[in-house]
Amino acid sequence: MKQLIQMKVNGEGREVAIALHTLLIDALREGLGLTGTKRGCDDSSCGACAVLVDGTPVLACVALAASYAECEITTVEGIARAGELHPVQSSYAEAGGSQCGFCTPGFMVSIKALLERNPNPTDNEIRDALASNFCRCTGYMQIYDSVRLAMQRMKSEASAAAGQGD
Repeated sequence: MKQLIQMKVNGEGREVAIALHTLLIDALREGLGLTGTKRGCDDSSCGACAVLVDGTPVLACVALAASYAECEITTVEGIARAGELHPVQSSYAEAGGSQCGFCTPGFMVSIKALLERNPNPTDNEIRDALASNFCRCTGYMQIYDSVRLAMQRMKSEASAAAGQGD
């Protein structure tokens, strides 16, 4: 039996009919057509399915969708701002953070959460924040370079915004 639930996804109210045992990844991909979130392992070991729930990374392959009806959910599709790539997205592309791209959505939402929580993380803090994400292709150096470039861009944006307030 399906239940109609209201969800706030990528800043807008959405309605989806799901069974109570439906996983968040299935509600997003199949119920709402948001296929950026990837199904990788189905056991929370790869991080490809990471989404933000109230700003915190959550692995959607092991989360029941109905549990998040009252939360703000952000997928990789929702990171862009006003049609422009988020600095995490543009930095990831420019620094070569993605190879095959399968793990990219999970990394991007995890990086976004990290940089919003801590705009100047150390290399160890970056590694810790991305420990739930697994990449089979890059060796991680380009991913860390992407984070550092995003940090610089976000700092520049913040400085420019602060200068406009004068």
